[in-house]
Amino acid sequence: MQLRGSKHFAMVGGAVAVALLAAACTSSNTTPPATGGTGTGSASGAALSGTLNASGSSFQKPFQEQAIQNFKSVQPGMTVNYGGGGSGKGRTDLASGVVNFAGSDSPVPDKDKHLFTGKTVLYFPVVIGPITVSYNLSGVTDLKLDATTIANIFQGKIKTWNDPAIKALNPSASLPSSSITLAVRSDSSGTTQNFSLFLDTAVPTVWTLGSSSTISWPSTARAGNGNSGVAQIVKSTPGAIGYVDLADAKASGLTYASVKNKDGNFVAPSSESASAAAAGTTIKPDLTFHAVWAPGAQAYPITYQSWDLVIQAQSNANTTKMLQAYIGYLLGPGQQILASLGYAPLPASLDAQAKAQLDKIGSA
Repeated sequence: MQLRGSKHFAMVGGAVAVALLAAACTSSNTTPPATGGTGTGSASGAALSGTLNASGSSFQKPFQEQAIQNFKSVQPGMTVNYGGGGSGKGRTDLASGVVNFAGSDSPVPDKDKHLFTGKTVLYFPVVIGPITVSYNLSGVTDLKLDATTIANIFQGKIKTWNDPAIKALNPSASLPSSSITLAVRSDSSGTTQNFSLFLDTAVPTVWTLGSSSTISWPSTARAGNGNSGVAQIVKSTPGAIGYVDLADAKASGLTYASVKNKDGNFVAPSSESASAAAAGTTIKPDLTFHAVWAPGAQAYPITYQSWDLVIQAQSNANTTKMLQAYIGYLLGPGQQILASLGYAPLPASLDAQAKAQLDKIGSA
């Protein structure tokens, strides 16, 4: 199937741990029933009690925090904890049984599939969004970059801001001779996976560092934990450049470049340009896909996606029902809050496919 355009968004976020602890102690007999969205409605309308733990994608974290807070009005007897930590941590925690579900911005990589031997992983897509190339350069607000230049910057081959390659793309910009400081992820990250996948796909003869959730960056790079960690390095370091999801880039007040897309146009990261990139994406039967280097005049070329991963077989019926209810909420009412959180909601066709497989949770 083809992924069609989605609605658009603005950015907010914030921690809600204290509010969650307080809300966990309350309940209401007039609370509306859960809208789990399962194919058979097995969790719909049931009052549930218990705790779900999750970790993973830092890109998802603001969404998860707000969804958890809102979900309390639907299922006051449930507590959901989302710890972030990066996609790699989420997948490892899921494989070892530490968490009930994991946020991941990429499918389980081949090198980690052995961790899930004997287990079937279900992929529930929840959001789509762009990865910015954010920078800290006084007086430069409309930087333009292409894949070749980005690759050589992050490989350490382009070392100063007035390098001829950058000047050629920005002839009217006042570019300093100062050194470029790379800001990258320290943790295993789906953002790293998708950023490097863009470079590996767009300029495979130029990019030599491969595509993975961890990359051997130049030794001079500064590493931060999570998207917010990279954003903080960029914000506090004159001359820095880093890859940060749009939500965290906006939250940190960063400036980001327009990137030359496959059609040859310079496009800024936004919900609209992410949707344009996703428009021609092919969805696999397990609901995995990627939208980097997609065709389209207005397509932003570094667009990524994020899933919640669940092990199909569950040890007890209550956990099964809680997973169906909460993930069903993310795919149902949760999609309505994405516009206020800095994400692009799923198109209806993909959302329907994700809801349809909710009943697989807990099956043999």
